[in-house]
Amino acid sequence: PDEQLDLDDGRWEDIHVVTGALKLFLRELPEPLVPFSHFDKFIAAIKIQDPSLRGRCIRDLVLSLSPAHHDTMKVLFRHLCRVVEHKEENRMSVQSVAIVFGPTLLRPACEEGNMAMHMVFQNQVVEHILNHYGHIFPD
Repeated sequence: PDEQLDLDDGRWEDIHVVTGALKLFLRELPEPLVPFSHFDKFIAAIKIQDPSLRGRCIRDLVLSLSPAHHDTMKVLFRHLCRVVEHKEENRMSVQSVAIVFGPTLLRPACEEGNMAMHMVFQNQVVEHILNHYGHIFPD
């Protein structure tokens, strides 16, 4: 149903409610923002030791996403970069944002195996995209 939200309603004043709603929306997508088909590719790319090769691989992987995934990622990460710019006030550093959004944006098709190990790499992928936003999404 087309539910109209009134963002001036007082219940939206708590930033945690808005952030929680965004995370829930992203988590409940039938497929994550980084499609299941790309999960292993992103994990392999973030493990590359050579920084310039790693950067090229991740940028190429982002570019290989469908327009819907790519464009949504661009808007979301632009916003998350703005959140990080205010880390002195909101205590949301690149690492904090990556911990919050990593497992939501990138997850394997079946949640088995070493989830703790995956999480480290999921977070590193999000950190990398935040730290290299301008290179990955040139305007």
